[in-house]
Amino acid sequence: MADRAWKQTMPERARRSVLSTPPVHVSIIVPCFNAARFVGRTIDSVLTQTYSSFELIVIDDSSTDESVEVVEAAAQADPRVKLIRMTKNAGAPAAPRNAGIAAARGEWVAFLDADDVWHPRKLELQIETLRACGALMCSTQMKDFRDGDPIVFEPPPVPLPISRVTLAQQLLKYRTPTSSIVANREFMRRHLFNEDPSYKAREDTDCFIRVHEDMPFSIKIVHPLVFYRQQASQISRNKWKMVGRHLAMLKKYRLKSGKDLGAMAYVYTFTHFFVSIYLRLVRRML
Repeated sequence: MADRAWKQTMPERARRSVLSTPPVHVSIIVPCFNAARFVGRTIDSVLTQTYSSFELIVIDDSSTDESVEVVEAAAQADPRVKLIRMTKNAGAPAAPRNAGIAAARGEWVAFLDADDVWHPRKLELQIETLRACGALMCSTQMKDFRDGDPIVFEPPPVPLPISRVTLAQQLLKYRTPTSSIVANREFMRRHLFNEDPSYKAREDTDCFIRVHEDMPFSIKIVHPLVFYRQQASQISRNKWKMVGRHLAMLKKYRLKSGKDLGAMAYVYTFTHFFVSIYLRLVRRML
């Protein structure tokens, strides 16, 4: 729906002008809990970015495996990698992400889960797009993969297709994968993740609905620049539990006017999961 609502491509002249300007520093925030099996590859996908002006902040949420050792080894090899250790387990990524936002020094913050992988040109293309469009936030499409699946980094199309995401579109279907998001740091400091345990696994959805209420629209690159790892242990795979959490989050949501969503909370829950299931079925058929 977002793609149908509005599409444009970045003018080549604007792209050339963006490349000629000084780089913008990005703070990449990675919450990590018992991800020793995956976080090394995730870190590698950051360190091999074509855009190199960044700091990588890994916030370890009191892991009991070798996650800290993996991150420390990466930090010794590359000074851009930094480790923050939480004093106690928060039980959800909201608090680690907020700690990362507080520690961030970059003009932009990017979010990445400890088991996901980035396309090598992700940051380069997003910073170009953000500066050319004057937007506060940019996301991208994502592609699912499982352990053992090959990851193929397809060249982005030229010119780069982009669309915009509005609040109404975000309510109908969450369109901004968290591991794909790059947003203005000061803007995100005004829109932190809800650390209430009842928001677990929906804290990102709640956050970026609120974000879209406070901006006309965000920009989305219509190409998969994030590879999302599917695991049997992920809470998001328990669909009925996720439906309940999503509905509970929307029922508690209050617009800036103070009004709740009323019956639309049920409508938005249905549209979100109906579209998600439909799109997954279509992908499997292709």
